[in-house]
Amino acid sequence: MIAIGGSIGTGLFVASGATISQAGPGGALLAYALIGLMVYFLMTSLGELAAFMPVSGSFATYGAHYVEEGFGFALGWNYWYNWAVTIAVDLVASQLVMNYWFPGTPGWIWSALFLGIMFAINYVSVKGFGEAEYWFSLIKVVTVIVFIALGTAMIFGIIHGGETAGLHNFSIGDGPFAGGFAALIGVAMVVGFSFQGTELIGIAAGESEDPGKNIPRAVRQVFWRILLFYIFAILVISLLIPYNDPSLLKNEVSDIAVSPFTLVFRHAGLAFAAAVMNAVILTAVLSAGNSGMYASTRMLYTLAQDGKAPRIFARLSANGVPRNALYATTIVAALCFLTSMFGKQQVYLWLLNTSGMTGFIAWLGIAISHYRFRKGYVAQGRDLNELPYRSGFFPFGPMFAFALCLIITLGQNYQAFLHDKIDWIGVLATYIGIPVFLLIWLGYRIARGGKLVKYAEMTFPDANPRQKR
Repeated sequence: MIAIGGSIGTGLFVASGATISQAGPGGALLAYALIGLMVYFLMTSLGELAAFMPVSGSFATYGAHYVEEGFGFALGWNYWYNWAVTIAVDLVASQLVMNYWFPGTPGWIWSALFLGIMFAINYVSVKGFGEAEYWFSLIKVVTVIVFIALGTAMIFGIIHGGETAGLHNFSIGDGPFAGGFAALIGVAMVVGFSFQGTELIGIAAGESEDPGKNIPRAVRQVFWRILLFYIFAILVISLLIPYNDPSLLKNEVSDIAVSPFTLVFRHAGLAFAAAVMNAVILTAVLSAGNSGMYASTRMLYTLAQDGKAPRIFARLSANGVPRNALYATTIVAALCFLTSMFGKQQVYLWLLNTSGMTGFIAWLGIAISHYRFRKGYVAQGRDLNELPYRSGFFPFGPMFAFALCLIITLGQNYQAFLHDKIDWIGVLATYIGIPVFLLIWLGYRIARGGKLVKYAEMTFPDANPRQKR
């Protein structure tokens, strides 16, 4: 269920409307299809690694074992930071969502309440996290399925509401690819952020029951989830709402009324659509924060186990929860949240940009780690049939994912370089995540040394899918 609903959030429920309005219906579909294909390839790569070597801090461990020690160190700390700050972002978003029902209540109360809930869920046991995430995901999945069913009924005239549906939405204005290639690159980053969170199945592998069986099954579901929940949903929105509809130009979480889901539900005659979608979006926000708390805690725990963070964070409670790592993550999330209470300082905005960029850095790390893992595995004469799960797209899959991810990352704000005077503040705010990652990597190499792990020197644990850390 984490694989199915893990990445369904405000990116799909709210920001998808802005994606269609900026790139046109054809551009939005192409962007979601390309990024969806890239994510699927990444998940097959991660599935092969996680089923073979299920550990709680997967990216850091794989990067250290199969690329370079400092590379794994930098991946781990960036991913921990990424999710710790993302929790703070979700806490701020929860204020905006709750303001819909309680406009007179101070926002910090809701952030404090939800931070307490997330902490409690993760404090008790890993089963608490899994149970909460199961129900969060189920609510989001049911919402998307109902939306697609209602939208399809409206397209074929079974339910009447709003404008006449049809392919004419693809021919109005500037056509299906409004804004051209520049708009496509611009929305690709937003679309990529919508998919981030899918890689959580790799983090959860270390504590899942029978990862050799369940991880491959989760990876196989990724393709159908991308097809159903993203491609179909965007197609339904494109056919029912013209891309130049003024309502789609907004993508603020605080304005639930402009969510394309809300607009379609209203056209179907559901007057309470805004209230329902507000509740669903709150679920999505809490789900993202809950996942962030889990992922960042486990990453810090694994770094401490490997001697790359203070050993105090490697301690486990009686029921197997790394509570010291949980305390540290919660404090960072709370500090970032408190920073946002004093206005939108440039420092806070840079933290957010760094957080977003590190999600793509993690994906790049997955692609590189899998490519080198498979090369080393074969170079040592090992039998590929012994792998609990084998990606059928090697080497094209990780190479395609790496190339596309790199293009999107570097092209995120390429417009800043096209003017007579380069907007260096905008460039720094956008790309600060890259130098931070490189500095952490370089700092580790200076302090401890390091070199690229040769294929012949790679160590592989016995092919035992029950292995856990």
